[in-house]
Amino acid sequence: MTRNAVLPITECETLTDEQIVARILAGETALFELIMRRHNQRLYRAARAIVRDESEAEDVMQDAYVRAYIHLKQFAGKAKFSTWLTRIAVHEALARLRDRSRYDAPSPMFESSEDPMERFTSTESTPEEHLQTRELGDVLEHAIESLPAGFRAVFMLRAVEEMSTSEVAECLELSEENVKVRLHRARALLKEHVAQKLEGSAPQAFPFEAVRCDRVVANVFKKISALTHSSAQA
Repeated sequence: MTRNAVLPITECETLTDEQIVARILAGETALFELIMRRHNQRLYRAARAIVRDESEAEDVMQDAYVRAYIHLKQFAGKAKFSTWLTRIAVHEALARLRDRSRYDAPSPMFESSEDPMERFTSTESTPEEHLQTRELGDVLEHAIESLPAGFRAVFMLRAVEEMSTSEVAECLELSEENVKVRLHRARALLKEHVAQKLEGSAPQAFPFEAVRCDRVVANVFKKISALTHSSAQA
């Protein structure tokens, strides 16, 4: 593929992935940027679910894109391009796990007979609302990170990224029934984890800040003073 100096990104945003791939293969290689921008979030989530590290997830994305670009001619169109691309990222992430000696092969992650539930670790708005939303998001992210590997990948792709059951099954090389079972169990584990975290934070709920306390005290004394003054004049 030869590089095209023109970057007609804007006029091509309405094209499907498959149409863009065809144009890239025809020589408009600059359009690969549009492919990356479309799928950055999905690939990041897929990689992060497996390697559990922000920096390494970005490395996985980069390697996956390079691999996809090199083998773009091999995309046969039998599946959606996004599924094909995500599968490349998943395999790249699993390869990194093997390199780190955390897994000997991808199969234990997705097909182990061991029950992974045994390995689950329990553990425009106002600024206050933004903080509460961020804190709740942190609780959810921590809960997802704590899921067993196979459950985590399924949940990230199916629930967070909203891929179809068949797409997730193809990306992770699982049966659709296995995807459904793991998603159901992942949700159950997440509910338990989040409930434990929120229950532990209950004593800190609905705080009455010092400023509000001072305001109430001052207003009460004003009313008392007014009542006292009225009684003295009666």
